[in-house]
Amino acid sequence: MLSLQGDAVDAINPSVELTEAERIERLRLIRSDNVGPRTFRSLVDHFGSARAALERLPDLARRGGAARSGRIYSADEAKAELAASRKFGIAWRAPGEDGYPARLAMIDDAPPLLAVRGDTKTLMRPMIAIVGSRNASGAGLKFAGVLAQELGEAGFVVISGLARGVDQAAHRTSVGSGTIAVLAGGHDCIYPPEHGDLLAAILDHSGAAISEMPLGHEPRARDFPRRNRLISGASLGVVVVEAAHRSGSLITARMAAEQGREVFAVPGSPLDPRAAGANDLIKQGATLVTEAADIINAVQPIMERPLMHPAGEPDSEPFESDPQGHDRDQITGLLGPAPVTIDDLVRMSGASPAIVRTVLLEFELAGKLERHGGGLVSLL
Repeated sequence: MLSLQGDAVDAINPSVELTEAERIERLRLIRSDNVGPRTFRSLVDHFGSARAALERLPDLARRGGAARSGRIYSADEAKAELAASRKFGIAWRAPGEDGYPARLAMIDDAPPLLAVRGDTKTLMRPMIAIVGSRNASGAGLKFAGVLAQELGEAGFVVISGLARGVDQAAHRTSVGSGTIAVLAGGHDCIYPPEHGDLLAAILDHSGAAISEMPLGHEPRARDFPRRNRLISGASLGVVVVEAAHRSGSLITARMAAEQGREVFAVPGSPLDPRAAGANDLIKQGATLVTEAADIINAVQPIMERPLMHPAGEPDSEPFESDPQGHDRDQITGLLGPAPVTIDDLVRMSGASPAIVRTVLLEFELAGKLERHGGGLVSLL
């Protein structure tokens, strides 16, 4: 079986080191109302810094129709959060800094700051995600462990979501070789609670844990898909061992495909509903896996390619300083509860991409817009 040579690193050398002031400003912006990772990126790309973007938030929200501007996270709150994180052994890292997985930084909704605990060297190594059913079969649990062990022996880090079932089996088997737990809540809000000992073992054996949530944040249902995009985004590929229809593991697989990651699936019995989702992935073109070599052979050529900037709206595309009323009305009329692509909005409205992007940003900061995967947007 192929293996990595030496201490392989899945990144170029880190080239960014934020000042404490820049870290505070970034945290303030991402914690402010109606600012998500994509909005953060658009604001910083356009205004040049988080500080400049913070100054413009009230005006942009007003132009989007907000009765009052959203709450802006204060500098004192940001300083207190960073201080509490340091006491917990957490470092908040930005894309390009040491400890921020390089492939995660490439997705279009990468967290502007990532809460990192553990060995940063492990976070810079090539990763394979293993996910699957929480109520997996004995055979599924055993095979997840076999894959994790063999991938670890080949030099890969196993990344998963610390959930019951397949996630747990993959983490436990790869503790010695390096594994990363991606948390849906804050670092002090482990879910499920009984996996606190597993997380401690991971951190004690040169593993790591990552989250984008603040301390004290208890994970909610909507936080798990957000977590899943981090699992797939940080990895070369996602392996689904067992997954029922409409399971969280299939959401992770879909996100992996949207992010340009490899999708792998372990076949299971057609009579077992826990294997139905994985079997469907194979029908849809996922790589069938019966041994770790199937995964390694598929990702080796990918590792030889340079990391590419994420697809999506170009950073150099400007905003319109103040869209005219008729342009705003035209775009508003095309929006509704059904998602529509930004490209379609440009085509149907006749407005420039810059105007469309500006109006959408204003609506988002006013709390009226929802962004979906694949460049889709809808009104709330």
